[in-house]
Amino acid sequence: MQSKSPIVRRKSRQIMVGNVPVGGDAPIAVQSMTNTETCDVDATLKQIAELEAVGADIVRVSVPTMDAAEAFKTIRSRTKMPLVADIHFDYKIALKVLEYGVDCLRINPGNIGRDDRVRAVIESARDKNVPLRIGVNAGSLGKDLLRKYEEPNAEAMVESALRHIAILDSYDFKNFKVSLKASEVFMTVAAYRMLASQIDQPLHLGITEAGGLRSGTVKSSVGLGLLLMDGIGDTIRISLAANPVEEIKVGFDILKSLGLRSKGVNLVACPSCSRQNFDVIATVNELESRLEDVTTPIDVSVVGCIVNGPGEAKVADIGLTGATPVNMSYINGKTSHKISNENLVDELEAMIRQKVKEKEQQADAQASTITLTSDHQGESVDLRK
Repeated sequence: MQSKSPIVRRKSRQIMVGNVPVGGDAPIAVQSMTNTETCDVDATLKQIAELEAVGADIVRVSVPTMDAAEAFKTIRSRTKMPLVADIHFDYKIALKVLEYGVDCLRINPGNIGRDDRVRAVIESARDKNVPLRIGVNAGSLGKDLLRKYEEPNAEAMVESALRHIAILDSYDFKNFKVSLKASEVFMTVAAYRMLASQIDQPLHLGITEAGGLRSGTVKSSVGLGLLLMDGIGDTIRISLAANPVEEIKVGFDILKSLGLRSKGVNLVACPSCSRQNFDVIATVNELESRLEDVTTPIDVSVVGCIVNGPGEAKVADIGLTGATPVNMSYINGKTSHKISNENLVDELEAMIRQKVKEKEQQADAQASTITLTSDHQGESVDLRK
């Protein structure tokens, strides 16, 4: 159903956050941050597992104290998820989590203090091949920048970022990404656009403190949508005052709407009207709830009447069109069988899960067949035999 995205992405240097490539031609990564008390290891691990279950690529964990660093050691040993440690000011904590196997360090070099402290963190990160993330926030700009610009703005944010970047450049350290976040959409977009042409490192996108689930989703969709349409952005986080799981869901929905990621169910549904022959809203809500575990890309169309229903169903993997007296289902764009309202959700879910199973089997078959270009001179070897 979805065509290839026409967006031409900004060319950026690729870094690795654990086993996740960020930048270059890698898919845009979706990440969130735990909001548990890090020292509560079990609660933090539980939330990391929940984020992983809905498809998170990367998870950030706040490490504000040495006690939290020790907790992080245990967390690191009990999950394979790529983890970013969020650290401010204390270089000793940064060194400790680097020792414990962090995958990325969110720390601004200009805030660490003396040169020897900066050098210690950078050299440890270099030795362990761990990237850094420079994170500029409009709400915490330096006092001198606020005096110079009088108030937070895009220019001040970019200048702050360039100061931190200059420190890393002085140590010939290129393994980093940058974020420029504000709660105001126009400021955020202007800052990213300004910096994007000045560096080649990956950019992590976000509208910080965007708000609650509904308002924050809208604000993030507008701001990040503008940047992603420009080809800017290599990782994203949707900052919501809500369960972090919702951040991952919204992040993937934004990327799916632009054809930049295709993980999970792409659900096309009508807003419903008096022509509907079944309760579209209730059906869609129930399907979304039941199919949250699906990560295989699949297009599903649910339309309440025959005006637009057949057309949408014909370009979907699984489709449903409301009709009188009985609704019609579609598989691969072709009519399949009639479904009564009483069995609607159950039958649709079964059809979708069967199609997902087929897609997964096809993907496994393709993955098990590799082409050897040396010893076998390009012959195709089927590893299933």
